[in-house]
Amino acid sequence: MAYGTPLERGRDAYGERAWERAFRELSAADARQALGPDDLWRLGWAGALIGRTDDFRAAIERAHRLYVDAGSLTAGSRCAVWLGLRLASLGDVAQASGWLARARRLLDRLGGDHVENGYLELSEAQRHLGTGDHQAAFEIAEAATRTAERFGDADLHAFALHAQGIARLRQARVQEGLQLLDEAMLAVSRDDLMPIVSGIVYCSVISACSSVYALRRVEEWTVALKAWCDRQPELVPFSGKCMIHRAEIMLLQGTWTEALEEARHAEDRCDRGDEPDGVAHACYTQGQLHRLRGDFAGAEEAYRRAALLGRDPQPGLALLRLAQGKRDAAWSAIHRALDESRIEAARARLLPAAVEIHLAVGDLDGARTAVRELAEIARAFDEGVLDTIVAHWEGAVAMADGDGAGALATLRRAWRGWQTLGAPYEAARTRELVGLACRSLGDEETARLELEAARVGYQLLGAAADLARLEGARTGAAGLTPRELEVLRLVAGGGTNKAVAAALDISERTVERHLSNIFDKLGVSTRSGATAFAYEHGLA
Repeated sequence: MAYGTPLERGRDAYGERAWERAFRELSAADARQALGPDDLWRLGWAGALIGRTDDFRAAIERAHRLYVDAGSLTAGSRCAVWLGLRLASLGDVAQASGWLARARRLLDRLGGDHVENGYLELSEAQRHLGTGDHQAAFEIAEAATRTAERFGDADLHAFALHAQGIARLRQARVQEGLQLLDEAMLAVSRDDLMPIVSGIVYCSVISACSSVYALRRVEEWTVALKAWCDRQPELVPFSGKCMIHRAEIMLLQGTWTEALEEARHAEDRCDRGDEPDGVAHACYTQGQLHRLRGDFAGAEEAYRRAALLGRDPQPGLALLRLAQGKRDAAWSAIHRALDESRIEAARARLLPAAVEIHLAVGDLDGARTAVRELAEIARAFDEGVLDTIVAHWEGAVAMADGDGAGALATLRRAWRGWQTLGAPYEAARTRELVGLACRSLGDEETARLELEAARVGYQLLGAAADLARLEGARTGAAGLTPRELEVLRLVAGGGTNKAVAAALDISERTVERHLSNIFDKLGVSTRSGATAFAYEHGLA
Protein backbone atom coordinates (compact mmCIF):
# COMPACT_ATOMS: atom_id res chain seq x y z
CA MET A 1 0.00 0.00 0.00
CA ALA A 2 1.26 3.49 -0.87
CA TYR A 3 1.32 5.83 2.11
CA GLY A 4 1.29 9.61 2.13
CA THR A 5 0.20 12.10 -0.50
CA PRO A 6 1.49 12.03 -4.08
CA LEU A 7 3.70 15.02 -3.20
CA GLU A 8 5.23 13.22 -0.23
CA ARG A 9 5.73 10.04 -2.22
CA GLY A 10 7.24 12.02 -5.09
CA ARG A 11 9.72 13.74 -2.81
CA ASP A 12 10.68 10.42 -1.22
CA ALA A 13 11.14 8.79 -4.62
CA TYR A 14 13.28 11.71 -5.76
CA GLY A 15 15.52 11.29 -2.73
CA GLU A 16 15.80 7.56 -3.50
CA ARG A 17 16.68 8.30 -7.15
CA ALA A 18 13.65 6.37 -8.35
CA TRP A 19 13.18 8.80 -11.19
CA GLU A 20 10.20 7.24 -12.96
CA ARG A 21 8.22 6.99 -9.73
CA ALA A 22 9.25 10.50 -8.70
CA PHE A 23 8.08 11.91 -12.01
CA ARG A 24 4.78 10.02 -11.85
CA GLU A 25 3.95 11.04 -8.25
CA LEU A 26 5.06 14.67 -8.62
CA SER A 27 3.05 14.96 -11.84
CA ALA A 28 0.00 13.60 -10.00
CA ALA A 29 0.58 16.09 -7.19
CA ASP A 30 0.89 18.92 -9.73
CA ALA A 31 -2.41 17.87 -11.33
CA ARG A 32 -4.13 18.17 -7.91
CA GLN A 33 -2.57 21.48 -6.99
CA ALA A 34 0.11 23.44 -8.81
CA LEU A 35 3.52 22.70 -7.36
CA GLY A 36 5.79 25.29 -5.84
CA PRO A 37 9.13 26.11 -7.48
CA ASP A 38 11.23 23.72 -5.36
CA ASP A 39 9.03 20.77 -6.27
CA LEU A 40 8.87 21.87 -9.91
CA TRP A 41 12.69 21.73 -9.85
CA ARG A 42 12.43 18.12 -8.65
CA LEU A 43 9.76 17.30 -11.22
CA GLY A 44 11.84 18.78 -14.04
CA TRP A 45 14.98 16.85 -13.19
CA ALA A 46 13.07 13.62 -12.65
CA GLY A 47 11.71 14.10 -16.18
CA ALA A 48 15.15 14.84 -17.59
CA LEU A 49 16.57 11.67 -16.04
CA ILE A 50 13.96 9.43 -17.68
CA GLY A 51 14.42 11.08 -21.07
CA ARG A 52 11.40 13.41 -20.99
CA THR A 53 13.13 16.53 -22.25
CA ASP A 54 9.97 18.54 -22.97
CA ASP A 55 8.62 17.87 -19.46
CA PHE A 56 11.96 18.91 -17.97
CA ARG A 57 11.89 22.15 -19.85
CA ALA A 58 8.27 22.96 -18.99
CA ALA A 59 8.74 22.31 -15.27
CA ILE A 60 12.02 24.27 -14.93
CA GLU A 61 10.56 27.20 -16.90
CA ARG A 62 7.62 27.30 -14.50
CA ALA A 63 9.98 27.13 -11.53
CA HIS A 64 12.00 30.00 -13.02
CA ARG A 65 8.94 32.21 -13.37
CA LEU A 66 7.73 31.47 -9.83
CA TYR A 67 11.15 32.22 -8.33
CA VAL A 68 11.47 35.50 -10.25
CA ASP A 69 7.91 36.57 -9.40
CA ALA A 70 8.67 35.91 -5.73
CA GLY A 71 11.81 38.03 -5.94
CA SER A 72 14.18 35.01 -5.63
CA LEU A 73 16.39 36.15 -8.48
CA THR A 74 19.29 33.91 -7.49
CA ALA A 75 17.16 30.76 -7.68
CA GLY A 76 15.54 32.06 -10.87
CA SER A 77 18.92 32.62 -12.46
CA ARG A 78 19.96 29.10 -11.48
CA CYS A 79 16.94 27.68 -13.33
CA ALA A 80 17.83 29.79 -16.36
CA VAL A 81 21.46 28.65 -16.26
CA TRP A 82 20.51 24.99 -16.18
CA LEU A 83 17.95 25.40 -18.94
CA GLY A 84 20.70 26.97 -21.03
CA LEU A 85 23.29 24.31 -20.23
CA ARG A 86 20.91 21.41 -20.78
CA LEU A 87 19.47 22.76 -24.04
CA ALA A 88 22.99 23.46 -25.31
CA SER A 89 23.97 19.84 -24.62
CA LEU A 90 20.94 18.73 -26.67
CA GLY A 91 21.95 20.93 -29.61
CA ASP A 92 19.25 23.63 -29.18
CA VAL A 93 21.79 26.44 -29.45
CA ALA A 94 19.45 29.41 -29.97
CA GLN A 95 17.17 28.59 -27.03
CA ALA A 96 20.19 27.81 -24.86
CA SER A 97 21.74 31.17 -25.67
CA GLY A 98 18.51 32.94 -24.76
CA TRP A 99 18.28 31.29 -21.35
CA LEU A 100 21.93 31.95 -20.53
CA ALA A 101 21.45 35.61 -21.50
CA ARG A 102 18.41 35.79 -19.21
CA ALA A 103 20.43 34.31 -16.34
CA ARG A 104 23.16 36.90 -16.91
CA ARG A 105 20.61 39.73 -16.90
CA LEU A 106 19.13 38.53 -13.60
CA LEU A 107 22.55 38.30 -11.99
CA ASP A 108 23.40 41.79 -13.24
CA ARG A 109 20.24 43.06 -11.54
CA LEU A 110 21.32 41.41 -8.30
CA GLY A 111 24.87 42.68 -8.43
CA GLY A 112 27.67 41.21 -6.34
CA ASP A 113 29.26 37.78 -6.53
CA HIS A 114 27.11 34.66 -6.95
CA VAL A 115 27.93 31.02 -7.61
CA GLU A 116 25.69 31.11 -10.68
CA ASN A 117 28.30 33.38 -12.29
CA GLY A 118 30.60 30.36 -12.21
CA TYR A 119 28.11 28.34 -14.28
CA LEU A 120 27.96 31.16 -16.82
CA GLU A 121 31.77 31.15 -16.92
CA LEU A 122 31.58 27.44 -17.55
CA SER A 123 29.20 27.94 -20.49
CA GLU A 124 31.74 30.39 -21.94
CA ALA A 125 34.50 27.83 -21.51
CA GLN A 126 32.40 25.27 -23.37
CA ARG A 127 31.83 27.75 -26.19
CA HIS A 128 35.58 28.33 -26.54
CA LEU A 129 36.19 24.58 -26.59
CA GLY A 130 33.72 24.38 -29.46
CA THR A 131 35.51 27.11 -31.44
CA GLY A 132 38.97 25.66 -30.83
CA ASP A 133 40.29 28.40 -28.51
CA HIS A 134 41.48 25.91 -25.92
CA GLN A 135 43.68 28.28 -23.91
CA ALA A 136 40.78 30.70 -23.40
CA ALA A 137 38.57 27.75 -22.44
CA PHE A 138 41.12 26.62 -19.86
CA GLU A 139 41.49 30.08 -18.31
CA ILE A 140 37.73 30.63 -18.05
CA ALA A 141 37.17 27.15 -16.60
CA GLU A 142 39.96 27.88 -14.10
CA ALA A 143 38.08 31.04 -13.05
CA ALA A 144 34.90 28.95 -12.65
CA THR A 145 36.85 26.55 -10.41
CA ARG A 146 37.85 29.46 -8.16
CA THR A 147 34.21 30.58 -8.03
CA ALA A 148 33.18 27.07 -7.01
CA GLU A 149 35.80 27.03 -4.25
CA ARG A 150 34.62 30.40 -2.89
CA PHE A 151 31.05 29.16 -2.60
CA GLY A 152 31.77 25.52 -1.79
CA ASP A 153 29.76 24.33 -4.79
CA ALA A 154 30.84 20.74 -5.46
CA ASP A 155 28.83 20.47 -8.71
CA LEU A 156 30.47 23.50 -10.28
CA HIS A 157 33.89 22.44 -9.00
CA ALA A 158 33.73 19.01 -10.64
CA PHE A 159 32.27 20.47 -13.82
CA ALA A 160 34.95 23.15 -14.09
CA LEU A 161 37.87 20.82 -13.32
CA HIS A 162 36.64 18.50 -16.05
CA ALA A 163 36.46 21.41 -18.54
CA GLN A 164 40.04 22.39 -17.68
CA GLY A 165 41.15 18.81 -18.27
CA ILE A 166 39.44 18.65 -21.67
CA ALA A 167 41.12 21.92 -22.69
CA ARG A 168 44.56 20.63 -21.71
CA LEU A 169 44.04 17.37 -23.61
CA ARG A 170 43.17 19.33 -26.74
CA GLN A 171 46.37 21.31 -26.30
CA ALA A 172 48.25 17.97 -26.24
CA ARG A 173 49.22 18.62 -22.60
CA VAL A 174 48.00 15.14 -21.93
CA GLN A 175 49.39 14.27 -18.51
CA GLU A 176 48.26 17.60 -17.06
CA GLY A 177 44.83 17.11 -18.60
CA LEU A 178 44.48 13.57 -17.26
CA GLN A 179 45.40 14.72 -13.76
CA LEU A 180 42.64 17.34 -13.87
CA LEU A 181 40.15 14.76 -15.11
CA ASP A 182 41.21 12.37 -12.33
CA GLU A 183 40.57 15.13 -9.78
CA ALA A 184 37.12 15.81 -11.24
CA MET A 185 36.33 12.09 -11.05
CA LEU A 186 37.23 11.99 -7.36
CA ALA A 187 34.26 14.27 -6.69
CA VAL A 188 32.00 12.28 -9.00
CA SER A 189 32.91 8.97 -7.38
CA ARG A 190 31.73 10.27 -4.00
CA ASP A 191 28.23 10.34 -5.56
CA ASP A 192 27.06 13.49 -3.78
CA LEU A 193 26.65 15.65 -6.88
CA MET A 194 23.56 16.42 -8.90
CA PRO A 195 22.93 13.31 -11.05
CA ILE A 196 23.03 15.38 -14.23
CA VAL A 197 26.52 16.65 -13.34
CA SER A 198 27.78 13.18 -12.46
CA GLY A 199 26.44 11.74 -15.71
CA ILE A 200 27.89 14.49 -17.90
CA VAL A 201 31.32 14.30 -16.25
CA TYR A 202 31.41 10.48 -16.33
CA CYS A 203 30.65 10.30 -20.06
CA SER A 204 32.79 13.25 -21.06
CA VAL A 205 35.83 12.03 -19.11
CA ILE A 206 35.57 8.52 -20.55
CA SER A 207 35.34 9.89 -24.10
CA ALA A 208 38.27 12.22 -23.48
CA CYS A 209 40.43 9.44 -22.07
CA SER A 210 39.56 7.26 -25.05
CA SER A 211 40.61 10.03 -27.44
CA VAL A 212 44.16 10.01 -26.01
CA TYR A 213 44.33 6.21 -25.73
CA ALA A 214 44.26 6.23 -21.91
CA LEU A 215 42.49 2.88 -22.07
CA ARG A 216 43.13 1.81 -18.48
CA ARG A 217 41.24 4.87 -17.31
CA VAL A 218 38.50 4.22 -19.88
CA GLU A 219 37.97 0.73 -18.50
CA GLU A 220 38.10 1.84 -14.86
CA TRP A 221 35.66 4.72 -15.28
CA THR A 222 33.32 2.67 -17.47
CA VAL A 223 33.03 0.09 -14.68
CA ALA A 224 32.30 2.92 -12.24
CA LEU A 225 29.73 4.47 -14.60
CA LYS A 226 27.95 1.14 -15.00
CA ALA A 227 27.74 0.75 -11.21
CA TRP A 228 26.36 4.29 -10.95
CA CYS A 229 23.75 3.59 -13.64
CA ASP A 230 22.83 0.26 -12.04
CA ARG A 231 21.96 2.07 -8.79
CA GLN A 232 19.40 4.07 -10.81
CA PRO A 233 17.74 1.46 -13.05
CA GLU A 234 15.16 3.96 -14.32
CA LEU A 235 17.88 6.34 -15.55
CA VAL A 236 17.73 6.87 -19.33
CA PRO A 237 20.37 9.52 -20.21
CA PHE A 238 23.97 8.33 -19.77
CA SER A 239 23.04 4.65 -19.50
CA GLY A 240 23.14 4.36 -23.29
CA LYS A 241 26.54 6.02 -23.47
CA CYS A 242 27.75 3.67 -20.75
CA MET A 243 26.72 0.78 -23.01
CA ILE A 244 28.66 2.31 -25.90
CA HIS A 245 31.83 2.50 -23.83
CA ARG A 246 31.30 -1.09 -22.70
CA ALA A 247 30.85 -2.16 -26.33
CA GLU A 248 34.13 -0.47 -27.27
CA ILE A 249 35.96 -2.25 -24.47
CA MET A 250 34.44 -5.57 -25.60
CA LEU A 251 35.56 -4.80 -29.16
CA LEU A 252 39.13 -4.30 -27.98
CA GLN A 253 38.99 -7.43 -25.83
CA GLY A 254 37.74 -9.53 -28.75
CA THR A 255 34.21 -10.43 -27.57
CA TRP A 256 32.68 -9.12 -30.77
CA THR A 257 29.28 -10.83 -30.65
CA GLU A 258 28.58 -9.43 -27.19
CA ALA A 259 29.96 -6.04 -28.25
CA LEU A 260 27.58 -5.85 -31.20
CA GLU A 261 24.61 -6.71 -29.00
CA GLU A 262 25.65 -4.06 -26.45
CA ALA A 263 26.06 -1.43 -29.20
CA ARG A 264 22.56 -2.20 -30.49
CA HIS A 265 21.09 -1.81 -27.00
CA ALA A 266 23.05 1.44 -26.67
CA GLU A 267 21.52 2.82 -29.87
CA ASP A 268 18.01 2.14 -28.58
CA ARG A 269 18.76 3.56 -25.13
CA CYS A 270 20.32 6.76 -26.51
CA ASP A 271 17.36 7.20 -28.84
CA ARG A 272 14.99 6.97 -25.86
CA GLY A 273 17.13 9.48 -23.98
CA ASP A 274 17.03 12.06 -26.81
CA GLU A 275 20.81 11.78 -27.30
CA PRO A 276 21.44 11.89 -31.07
CA ASP A 277 25.22 12.05 -30.58
CA GLY A 278 24.98 8.84 -28.57
CA VAL A 279 22.90 7.15 -31.27
CA ALA A 280 25.50 8.17 -33.88
CA HIS A 281 28.34 6.84 -31.71
CA ALA A 282 26.51 3.53 -31.23
CA CYS A 283 25.94 3.24 -35.00
CA TYR A 284 29.61 3.90 -35.72
CA THR A 285 30.65 1.23 -33.21
CA GLN A 286 28.30 -1.24 -34.91
CA GLY A 287 29.90 -0.32 -38.24
CA GLN A 288 33.34 -1.10 -36.87
CA LEU A 289 32.20 -4.50 -35.67
CA HIS A 290 30.41 -5.38 -38.91
CA ARG A 291 33.50 -4.40 -40.93
CA LEU A 292 35.86 -6.49 -38.81
CA ARG A 293 33.52 -9.47 -39.04
CA GLY A 294 33.42 -9.19 -42.84
CA ASP A 295 29.77 -8.02 -43.02
CA PHE A 296 30.44 -5.15 -45.39
CA ALA A 297 26.76 -4.47 -46.13
CA GLY A 298 26.01 -4.19 -42.42
CA ALA A 299 29.00 -1.90 -41.96
CA GLU A 300 27.88 0.31 -44.85
CA GLU A 301 24.42 0.74 -43.34
CA ALA A 302 25.75 1.45 -39.83
CA TYR A 303 28.23 4.06 -41.06
CA ARG A 304 25.45 5.65 -43.13
CA ARG A 305 23.22 5.99 -40.05
CA ALA A 306 26.08 7.52 -38.09
CA ALA A 307 26.74 10.04 -40.86
CA LEU A 308 23.06 11.02 -41.09
CA LEU A 309 23.17 11.91 -37.40
CA GLY A 310 26.19 14.15 -37.87
CA ARG A 311 29.12 11.88 -37.00
CA ASP A 312 31.98 11.66 -39.49
CA PRO A 313 32.23 7.89 -40.17
CA GLN A 314 36.00 8.01 -40.54
CA PRO A 315 38.33 6.23 -40.34
CA GLY A 316 35.96 3.24 -40.36
CA LEU A 317 34.37 4.01 -43.73
CA ALA A 318 37.76 4.55 -45.39
CA LEU A 319 38.93 1.17 -44.09
CA LEU A 320 35.72 -0.40 -45.38
CA ARG A 321 36.42 1.03 -48.83
CA LEU A 322 39.93 -0.41 -48.63
CA ALA A 323 38.57 -3.83 -47.69
CA GLN A 324 36.20 -3.59 -50.67
CA GLY A 325 39.16 -2.92 -52.97
CA LYS A 326 38.14 0.72 -53.56
CA ARG A 327 41.57 2.15 -52.85
CA ASP A 328 41.03 5.56 -54.46
CA ALA A 329 37.88 6.14 -52.42
CA ALA A 330 39.70 5.07 -49.24
CA TRP A 331 42.62 7.40 -49.97
CA SER A 332 40.34 10.38 -50.69
CA ALA A 333 38.23 9.79 -47.59
CA ILE A 334 41.12 9.53 -45.14
CA HIS A 335 42.87 12.57 -46.57
CA ARG A 336 39.70 14.65 -46.42
CA ALA A 337 39.28 13.68 -42.75
CA LEU A 338 42.92 14.50 -41.95
CA ASP A 339 42.67 17.85 -43.73
CA GLU A 340 39.74 18.79 -41.48
CA SER A 341 41.35 17.60 -38.25
CA ARG A 342 43.57 19.98 -36.33
CA ILE A 343 43.39 18.50 -32.81
CA GLU A 344 46.15 15.95 -32.24
CA ALA A 345 43.81 13.47 -30.52
CA ALA A 346 41.56 13.45 -33.59
CA ARG A 347 44.52 13.02 -35.92
CA ALA A 348 45.85 10.14 -33.80
CA ARG A 349 42.58 8.31 -34.51
CA LEU A 350 42.97 8.78 -38.26
CA LEU A 351 46.69 8.28 -38.83
CA PRO A 352 46.86 4.47 -38.37
CA ALA A 353 44.24 4.10 -41.10
CA ALA A 354 46.18 6.57 -43.24
CA VAL A 355 49.33 4.43 -42.93
CA GLU A 356 47.41 1.29 -43.90
CA ILE A 357 45.81 2.97 -46.91
CA HIS A 358 49.08 4.50 -48.10
CA LEU A 359 50.73 1.09 -47.93
CA ALA A 360 47.83 -0.47 -49.86
CA VAL A 361 48.16 2.03 -52.71
CA GLY A 362 51.97 1.66 -52.77
CA ASP A 363 52.69 5.17 -51.44
CA LEU A 364 55.58 4.32 -49.12
CA ASP A 365 56.59 7.96 -48.61
CA GLY A 366 53.06 8.86 -47.54
CA ALA A 367 53.03 5.92 -45.11
CA ARG A 368 56.36 7.02 -43.62
CA THR A 369 55.09 10.58 -43.16
CA ALA A 370 51.95 9.40 -41.38
CA VAL A 371 53.94 7.10 -39.07
CA ARG A 372 56.33 9.92 -38.17
CA GLU A 373 53.45 12.20 -37.22
CA LEU A 374 51.84 9.44 -35.19
CA ALA A 375 55.12 8.84 -33.35
CA GLU A 376 55.38 12.54 -32.51
CA ILE A 377 51.87 12.52 -31.08
CA ALA A 378 52.69 9.36 -29.09
CA ARG A 379 55.62 11.14 -27.46
CA ALA A 380 53.34 13.99 -26.43
CA PHE A 381 50.61 11.67 -25.15
CA ASP A 382 53.01 9.43 -23.20
CA GLU A 383 50.46 6.60 -23.29
CA GLY A 384 51.68 3.04 -23.92
CA VAL A 385 48.77 2.14 -26.20
CA LEU A 386 49.76 4.67 -28.83
CA ASP A 387 53.39 3.54 -28.61
CA THR A 388 52.19 0.01 -29.42
CA ILE A 389 50.20 1.25 -32.41
CA VAL A 390 53.23 3.16 -33.66
CA ALA A 391 55.43 0.07 -33.31
CA HIS A 392 52.97 -1.99 -35.37
CA TRP A 393 52.88 0.50 -38.24
CA GLU A 394 56.60 1.22 -38.15
CA GLY A 395 57.06 -2.52 -38.61
CA ALA A 396 54.56 -2.59 -41.47
CA VAL A 397 56.36 0.26 -43.23
CA ALA A 398 59.73 -1.44 -42.75
CA MET A 399 58.27 -4.61 -44.29
CA ALA A 400 56.97 -2.69 -47.30
CA ASP A 401 60.43 -1.15 -47.65
CA GLY A 402 61.99 -4.62 -47.79
CA ASP A 403 63.61 -4.40 -44.34
CA GLY A 404 62.36 -7.63 -42.78
CA ALA A 405 65.04 -7.67 -40.07
CA GLY A 406 64.29 -4.08 -39.05
CA ALA A 407 60.57 -4.82 -39.04
CA LEU A 408 60.86 -7.79 -36.68
CA ALA A 409 62.19 -5.87 -33.67
CA THR A 410 59.39 -3.30 -33.67
CA LEU A 411 56.70 -5.86 -34.54
CA ARG A 412 57.65 -8.08 -31.62
CA ARG A 413 57.50 -5.06 -29.32
CA ALA A 414 54.04 -4.24 -30.69
CA TRP A 415 52.86 -7.82 -30.17
CA ARG A 416 53.96 -7.75 -26.51
CA GLY A 417 52.08 -4.47 -26.08
CA TRP A 418 48.85 -5.94 -27.49
CA GLN A 419 49.23 -9.00 -25.30
CA THR A 420 49.57 -6.80 -22.22
CA LEU A 421 46.48 -4.81 -23.21
CA GLY A 422 44.44 -7.95 -23.91
CA ALA A 423 43.73 -6.92 -27.52
CA PRO A 424 43.57 -10.20 -29.49
CA TYR A 425 42.66 -8.77 -32.91
CA GLU A 426 45.53 -6.30 -32.95
CA ALA A 427 47.84 -9.02 -31.62
CA ALA A 428 46.81 -11.33 -34.49
CA ARG A 429 47.44 -8.62 -37.08
CA THR A 430 50.90 -8.02 -35.66
CA ARG A 431 51.68 -11.76 -35.64
CA GLU A 432 50.70 -11.93 -39.28
CA LEU A 433 53.29 -9.27 -40.06
CA VAL A 434 55.87 -11.08 -37.91
CA GLY A 435 55.27 -14.22 -39.97
CA LEU A 436 55.69 -12.35 -43.24
CA ALA A 437 58.88 -10.74 -41.95
CA CYS A 438 60.29 -14.14 -41.02
CA ARG A 439 59.38 -15.48 -44.44
CA SER A 440 61.12 -12.57 -46.15
CA LEU A 441 64.26 -13.51 -44.20
CA GLY A 442 64.06 -17.13 -45.32
CA ASP A 443 62.86 -18.54 -41.99
CA GLU A 444 59.93 -20.47 -43.40
CA GLU A 445 59.33 -22.65 -40.33
CA THR A 446 58.88 -19.69 -37.95
CA ALA A 447 56.81 -17.94 -40.61
CA ARG A 448 54.38 -20.85 -40.75
CA LEU A 449 54.07 -20.93 -36.95
CA GLU A 450 53.40 -17.19 -36.71
CA LEU A 451 50.92 -17.18 -39.58
CA GLU A 452 49.10 -20.16 -38.10
CA ALA A 453 48.86 -18.36 -34.74
CA ALA A 454 47.43 -15.32 -36.51
CA ARG A 455 44.94 -17.55 -38.36
CA VAL A 456 43.72 -19.11 -35.11
CA GLY A 457 43.35 -15.66 -33.61
CA TYR A 458 41.26 -14.41 -36.55
CA GLN A 459 39.17 -17.58 -36.51
CA LEU A 460 38.33 -17.25 -32.81
CA LEU A 461 37.30 -13.64 -33.34
CA GLY A 462 35.33 -14.25 -36.52
CA ALA A 463 37.50 -11.82 -38.52
CA ALA A 464 36.37 -13.10 -41.90
CA ALA A 465 38.15 -10.61 -44.16
CA ASP A 466 41.46 -11.10 -42.35
CA LEU A 467 41.08 -14.86 -42.55
CA ALA A 468 40.59 -14.71 -46.30
CA ARG A 469 43.64 -12.51 -46.76
CA LEU A 470 45.79 -14.62 -44.47
CA GLU A 471 44.90 -17.89 -46.15
CA GLY A 472 46.92 -16.86 -49.18
CA ALA A 473 49.88 -15.89 -47.03
CA ARG A 474 49.74 -19.08 -44.98
CA THR A 475 49.68 -21.35 -48.06
CA GLY A 476 52.77 -19.80 -49.55
CA ALA A 477 51.59 -16.85 -51.63
CA ALA A 478 53.11 -14.49 -49.07
CA GLY A 479 56.39 -14.85 -50.88
CA LEU A 480 54.85 -12.26 -53.17
CA THR A 481 55.03 -8.60 -52.29
CA PRO A 482 51.74 -6.73 -51.69
CA ARG A 483 52.01 -5.18 -55.17
CA GLU A 484 52.71 -8.58 -56.76
CA LEU A 485 49.63 -9.98 -55.04
CA GLU A 486 47.58 -7.14 -56.53
CA VAL A 487 48.94 -7.88 -60.00
CA LEU A 488 48.25 -11.61 -59.57
CA ARG A 489 44.64 -11.00 -58.51
CA LEU A 490 43.99 -8.73 -61.49
CA VAL A 491 45.60 -11.15 -63.93
CA ALA A 492 43.63 -14.04 -62.43
CA GLY A 493 40.51 -11.96 -63.00
CA GLY A 494 41.28 -11.82 -66.70
CA GLY A 495 43.05 -8.48 -66.80
CA THR A 496 45.47 -7.78 -69.65
CA ASN A 497 48.79 -6.07 -68.95
CA LYS A 498 47.29 -2.81 -70.17
CA ALA A 499 44.23 -3.18 -67.92
CA VAL A 500 46.39 -4.06 -64.90
CA ALA A 501 48.64 -1.07 -65.55
CA ALA A 502 45.61 1.24 -65.74
CA ALA A 503 44.05 -0.21 -62.59
CA LEU A 504 47.23 0.20 -60.54
CA ASP A 505 48.40 3.42 -62.22
CA ILE A 506 51.74 1.89 -63.25
CA SER A 507 53.41 1.29 -66.61
CA GLU A 508 52.95 -1.88 -68.68
CA ARG A 509 56.70 -2.45 -68.41
CA THR A 510 56.34 -2.49 -64.62
CA VAL A 511 53.49 -5.00 -64.93
CA GLU A 512 55.73 -7.24 -67.05
CA ARG A 513 58.46 -7.05 -64.42
CA HIS A 514 56.00 -7.95 -61.65
CA LEU A 515 54.69 -10.89 -63.70
CA SER A 516 58.22 -12.19 -64.25
CA ASN A 517 58.82 -12.10 -60.48
CA ILE A 518 55.47 -13.79 -59.83
CA PHE A 519 56.21 -16.61 -62.27
CA ASP A 520 59.61 -17.20 -60.63
CA LYS A 521 58.20 -17.25 -57.09
CA LEU A 522 55.26 -19.50 -57.94
CA GLY A 523 57.26 -21.85 -60.13
CA VAL A 524 55.02 -21.34 -63.18
CA SER A 525 55.79 -20.07 -66.66
CA THR A 526 52.45 -18.80 -67.98
CA ARG A 527 49.60 -16.49 -67.02
CA SER A 528 47.24 -19.48 -66.95
CA GLY A 529 49.57 -21.24 -64.49
CA ALA A 530 49.61 -18.17 -62.24
CA THR A 531 45.82 -17.90 -62.52
CA ALA A 532 45.40 -21.54 -61.54
CA PHE A 533 47.64 -21.00 -58.51
CA ALA A 534 45.61 -17.93 -57.48
CA TYR A 535 42.32 -19.83 -57.58
CA GLU A 536 43.78 -22.89 -55.89
CA HIS A 537 45.04 -20.80 -52.98
CA GLY A 538 42.02 -18.51 -52.65
CA LEU A 539 43.80 -15.41 -53.96
CA ALA A 540 41.61 -14.63 -56.96
